[in-house]
Amino acid sequence: MNQEENKINIELSEDVAEGVYSNLAIITHSNSEFIVDFVRLLPGVPKAKVKSRIILTPQHAKRLLLALKDNITKFESMHGSINLTEDVTAFPMNFGGPTPQA
Repeated sequence: MNQEENKINIELSEDVAEGVYSNLAIITHSNSEFIVDFVRLLPGVPKAKVKSRIILTPQHAKRLLLALKDNITKFESMHGSINLTEDVTAFPMNFGGPTPQA
């Protein structure tokens, strides 16, 4: 098999190229797949919607982890360390906005 046969033609439509903003990812898994839900939390809004869901095999989830680690290392070598200023284990449900009252 030559190198030309190994190439994959990947198309990116205009609407997908615009992307979807997310400031929270929720990851769950079963014995056969990882599910990553990308959520957008808005200030002062107690309800958030999943904007995109990606389902991966365990092998692809691990490849994604390694690719993200590699890209973060490259990013930090060019731009400095990425500082996590908030507790990433907590869900910021009020996201700095006013506390909702019933």
